[in-house]
Formats: sequence, C-alpha cells, structure tokens
Amino acid sequence: MPTKVILDVDTGTDDAVALMAAALSPEIELVGATSVNGNTTIDFTTENTLRVFDFIGMPDVPVYRGVDRPLVRTDVKRGMAERIHGDMLDLPPASKARLQPQHAVDWLIETYLASDGDIVLCPVGPLTNIAMAIQKEPRILDAIPEIVIMGGAHDHGNITASAEFNIWLDPEAARIVVNCGRPIRMVPLDATHRALVSTEDAARLRALGTPAGEAAARFVLQRIDGYDATQPMPRREGALAAPVHDALAVCAIIDPSILTTEHIPVDVEVHAELSIGRTVCDFRFRSGKPANVHFAMDADEPKFVAMLLDILGRTA
Repeated sequence: MPTKVILDVDTGTDDAVALMAAALSPEIELVGATSVNGNTTIDFTTENTLRVFDFIGMPDVPVYRGVDRPLVRTDVKRGMAERIHGDMLDLPPASKARLQPQHAVDWLIETYLASDGDIVLCPVGPLTNIAMAIQKEPRILDAIPEIVIMGGAHDHGNITASAEFNIWLDPEAARIVVNCGRPIRMVPLDATHRALVSTEDAARLRALGTPAGEAAARFVLQRIDGYDATQPMPRREGALAAPVHDALAVCAIIDPSILTTEHIPVDVEVHAELSIGRTVCDFRFRSGKPANVHFAMDADEPKFVAMLLDILGRTA
C-alpha cells in the first residue's frame, strides 16, 4: 500500500522536484499540497505549486493556499533564496490545476480529524501552516503518525552562520512543531549537503524525455548556478552540483534507509540575537530532555540520485 502524504511547500525549485517525486512515485499517495510563505511570497508559492502539477499532467492533486507571513517575525529578508529560486518557476502558467477554496490550515485540520491516522505530514518550507493548525486544533496531533521536516542544521546554516532558512524564517512556528510530541524526522542541511545532484545528473534527467525529467533538469541547473554564485558545493569528479533539499525528504519517506539519523533532543532558538532560528541539537543529552527528533546527519547520494531518475522517468 502506498504511504499517504501531505506536502506543505513554499514552492521554489527544490519544492518543485519534491512535489513531482511525491506525485509520481508509486510508493506515495499524495493526498494534497498546502502552500506557505517562504522562498517567495504566498501568491508565487501557490501558483508555482499549481504549475508543477499542471506540467506533469496531474492537475487534480488538490492545492490549498496557506499562511502569508510568519507567526511573529516581521523583518524577513529572503536573501539567498531569491538568487536560487526567483519568484516564478520556469514553467507555463497553470491552465487545468485549480486552487481549492478552503484555507490550508482548515483543510489540514479537517483532513487529519477525518483520517485513520495514516497520513504522513511532510513540511518542506517554513512551519507556519503546521504550527497554526496545531494551535487551532491540538486534537490533530493524535492523528499524525509522523512529521518529516526538511529544515534545520547543526554544522552550519545557510541564511545565517547557524540557522537554516526554513527554520529561521519562522522560528516560533518551528519550535511549536518540534516540541509537539509526535514522531519527527528532520532532514537538515547536514544530510542534504551530502546528497548533491550534479550537472551530469541534470543531463540524465533531461534525457528521460518526461515532463518531470525536463522540469527537474531545469531546476537542478538553476540551483547549481545559484549555489555556485553564493555558496559553492564540492564538485563531483569535476562536475558542479547542488543540494535538492526538499526532494530528499520525500525520498526518505519512500526509503528511510537513504538517511542516517540520530534520535536526540532538538529545540529551536527564538530569542538570541546572533543565533535566532538555530536548531539546537543535544547530541550528548546535556539538557536532560528526552529525544524528540530523528535528526539526519548523513544521506546516501547515489541512492538519492537513482531514486530521482527512476521516479521522474514516470508519467502520469
């Protein structure tokens, strides 16, 4: 039986690959997608999500527009995200996919309360929608079997010296979610930077001859250009490469062995001037708190690339 999944996205380039992987994988039943403010503003993240489903011939996947700003922060500057993603994806405007009228937070609540407790929640953007749903209706927690988060960092950040973008953009929301008491897997930069996709891989994706392969190739090359200009990644046998963070989280739902995780206490800094948004990882259990997150410190790059090539070679 396929695993039921809801993807919560701030659709830029890596979210797009994640959406295509979830929609096309026979191992996943994509129940729906919710958009959130993040890589760009909510209007763009929502339209980008619709464009992805339209382009791969799956316009019937329901899309719900979510929250347009962080819970507390008002001084958000996207910085590097603008360089890597831009606002609008390089895909035709959605012509068949239609935005659902219900707000994403209300749909999440309604869907989980009506479920059999079998829908994995996979947020790959800021955690605003998820935190608001938990605050508005805490009963949904009993119905969420697992939350697989793309976000966080231990070794180094990508928006500040210590913070990863998704957590940094809405740290208050992230703190609510990581402390919600449900099983959590976190796919941080420590793992995604060990599973890069190269220019050669982009050529292989394009050679698949499918809409998803073509779109993924475009986005991978766009990401490589952005990363090479802002934070160059290690070359693989001379080829430039970049992480495709959000797609790794989806692949980890399909095959958990793609990640190497440690079960540790994790919290989010929301007050410190120099480290707001840092995921505080207590590997030595100094806090005395129980482990609440399976935190990924490594990923299997060859397996990840092979999974993308297999899944994105499919058509609707």
